[in-house]
Amino acid sequence: MQGRLMTPAELDQALWALGRGAGITALVLLTVAVATGIVTRSGRPLGPWPRFGVSELHRTAALLGTALVGIHLLTLLADPHAQLRLVDFVVPFLGVYRPFWLGLGTLAVDLLAAVVVTSVLRHRLGPRPFRLVHWAAYGLWPIALIHGLGNGTDSGRPWLLAVAALCTCAVAGSVAWRVRRDFVEYDQVRARTTR
Repeated sequence: MQGRLMTPAELDQALWALGRGAGITALVLLTVAVATGIVTRSGRPLGPWPRFGVSELHRTAALLGTALVGIHLLTLLADPHAQLRLVDFVVPFLGVYRPFWLGLGTLAVDLLAAVVVTSVLRHRLGPRPFRLVHWAAYGLWPIALIHGLGNGTDSGRPWLLAVAALCTCAVAGSVAWRVRRDFVEYDQVRARTTR
């Protein structure tokens, strides 16, 4: 039996599904990257997992999430129903379809690009500029989350809201872990102020 070619309508549907799936999976992986980045900075062990393992998970999730954002963008660019232009990936709020929600996605991509570039050039830039730009991830993540909830044909669906809630809980939990009283940097600040 020979395979048949996809019809244009089937191809459009496949591009939409791949683009949306890549975007949602990217959000989950970037949530893991943000949460593990916050937890790693806490200076405390995370149960039985060594700190270097959590750091490696952070880097791997960030790399895979970034790759999936690229797939998300390329498949939606190829999808004729998405009506995206190259400028829509760089300049926020110019899109034809839901310009506000698309613009948030563009803003998240711009921030992601800044974080990726400084991560690649980390050893040339030094720790201070790297850390300053890397803080953009704290803005990138909620912007990407809101973009995912507001854009696309499945926004408002219970399964997507459940994914968003789990992602939010993961980041909120890591922030709660970080701001606890026994955070290492707080101990160092307390030691300096009591001298």
